[in-house]
Amino acid sequence: MKGVMRFGKKGKLSPRYVGHYRILKRIGKVAYELELPTDLAAVDPVFHISLLKKCVGDPASVMPLETVAVKDSLSYEDVPVEILDRQVRRLRNKEVASVKVWWRSQSVERAIWEAVAAMKSKYPRLFPSDSIPA
Repeated sequence: MKGVMRFGKKGKLSPRYVGHYRILKRIGKVAYELELPTDLAAVDPVFHISLLKKCVGDPASVMPLETVAVKDSLSYEDVPVEILDRQVRRLRNKEVASVKVWWRSQSVERAIWEAVAAMKSKYPRLFPSDSIPA
């Protein structure tokens, strides 16, 4: 196994499972042909069933398409809904202010922390009073 390249990575930390790929067709009883991206063109698309892992989707992460305004370029703009919490982290030499933001495309439980300075410059409507330092 020394020097073996697995999906473009070399060494101990090479990935064991590489993404989710659609099955194109079944070949025999124990082999499947997968739809691989162009960067994996050097890899044979036929895999034994023992090398495949079942992909179990999380139904909570599926967004209904009606709530997301998808543009013609198949992209969408994620808009913050509300600021849920505020905090100031103290590092050795400075303090970093951050806010917990609820984004439109995510549930409240999956809200993430963002830097106040970046959020104030992009979305000033979320900060009606300047009580938070940037």
